[in-house]
Amino acid sequence: MTNESETQAPQSMASRGSNRSAQPYCANFRDFIGDGWGPRPQGPTEALDSAPYAALRRAAIGASFPGERLVIPAGPLKVRSNDCDYLFRPHSAFAHMTGTGTNFEPDAVLVLHPLTDASSKVAQGEATHEAVLYFRPRASRSSEEFYANARYGELWVGARPSLEEIQTLTGITCAHIDTLPDALAKDAGPGGVNLRVVLEADDAVTSLVDSTRSQAGLSSGSEAQASDEALMEALSELRLTKDPWEVQQMQNAVDATRAGFDDLIRSIPRAQGHWRGERVLEGAFGAKAREEGNGVGYETIAAAGNHANTLHWINNNGPVRSGDLVLVDAGVEVDSLYTADITRTIPVDGHFTEPQARVYQAVLDACEASLAAANKPGAKFRDLHAAAMVVLADRLEKWGLLPDGVSAEETLKPEGQFHRRWMVHGTSHHLGIDVHDCAQARRDMYMDAELEPGMCFTIEPGLYFREDDLKVPEEFRGMGVRIEDDCIVRPDGSVERLSESIPRTIDDVEAWITSLIQSDN
Repeated sequence: MTNESETQAPQSMASRGSNRSAQPYCANFRDFIGDGWGPRPQGPTEALDSAPYAALRRAAIGASFPGERLVIPAGPLKVRSNDCDYLFRPHSAFAHMTGTGTNFEPDAVLVLHPLTDASSKVAQGEATHEAVLYFRPRASRSSEEFYANARYGELWVGARPSLEEIQTLTGITCAHIDTLPDALAKDAGPGGVNLRVVLEADDAVTSLVDSTRSQAGLSSGSEAQASDEALMEALSELRLTKDPWEVQQMQNAVDATRAGFDDLIRSIPRAQGHWRGERVLEGAFGAKAREEGNGVGYETIAAAGNHANTLHWINNNGPVRSGDLVLVDAGVEVDSLYTADITRTIPVDGHFTEPQARVYQAVLDACEASLAAANKPGAKFRDLHAAAMVVLADRLEKWGLLPDGVSAEETLKPEGQFHRRWMVHGTSHHLGIDVHDCAQARRDMYMDAELEPGMCFTIEPGLYFREDDLKVPEEFRGMGVRIEDDCIVRPDGSVERLSESIPRTIDDVEAWITSLIQSDN
């Protein structure tokens, strides 16, 4: 006699994830679960505050590619482990072009379809493209997806929006994602419409675009790479200057980050009693980031003692000891997906020792010199770093750390650079919807560019003296100091710190720590 298991067909690997659960599939259940639901809440009646600004960004990018179809995916969900996904964050270019912010919408694709006679429209300043947002709207409650799909089903992940709701919020025409293949293929071909896609955003969409191009007789694959990279470059460079709505988002992110630092400082006494005190500090900041925004904009660095000399120390698994400095590099990403990026170096005991204060003041002076350079007429982005290096090279010479016979002036020359042993990173980077924003911009648009109104960037010099560095005095070893502020170029060309309210001088930092810790005791 043959038992039941021997007669069953082999189970595919893809289906084995369902072995852990037993979902009902009978007709009676399907009928019952799909019935008896009340009306849905009223959808949005007004557009997002970001909508008019996003429309201007779409118009700007469209004018750079008249007559071409531009494909900007949000990206797919990403697996964290087995069948569990990471919290979704849309691709930055998609978020910038749509203004949708947090958690919209896995697998969505923004397409800018070219309008006819695009060249004359560019000349006349008219719209060159029609934007259409393709995504998977919510399914009906009578569908199997509603209750059985753990990745998209409403009972599992909540209700997705309707096409009409997103059209109201964004002002963008919306369509079902299933219509995307036909929409991409329309009029594509030599003498017709060319396609460009943001390569890194969604592999499945890139493959669809490539297949469409190939079938239409257009360049595809590696032959189209330069064309696609030009789109990515243009999207990145468009973010080099922020509009007023974006500047407000940056200020919101900085203000939330200040609140996160406050909570982190309040947690110092508990951190000192924990074997992984750095993680106590990280957790305090992260909790505030989730309360006030989407979360952290990047992995928090909470580096105590010698760990501060590992520039990207994100393990945060060390103790926090009396007498240490703790270098905290952290930023809140608000719901619009714009992030702050702030570093403060905090004495655990609330007061800097004399050697700590000496190093800290040198870094603070470098910050001030960099900001002063930014406020000079015609300042270029590269000038911020150069000004900070002048200060640090001077202090290192005074402390006797440069090689014998080498002056501060000599080490600053291209063939010198001895001072960079103790600060190997740059002093500044653009900031916005990515913590290192505008990364695909050309060098002449970034490093070599003059500062312009709307540019948002960090100023973050540091000095890092590893505990095994025999070229520095023993009193400095194991000490790392960085101070980082977020800055904006105002419409009149002046440069200000958005993070001015976050204490940074020695006296202010000590008073900040004392007031927060004493208020909790």
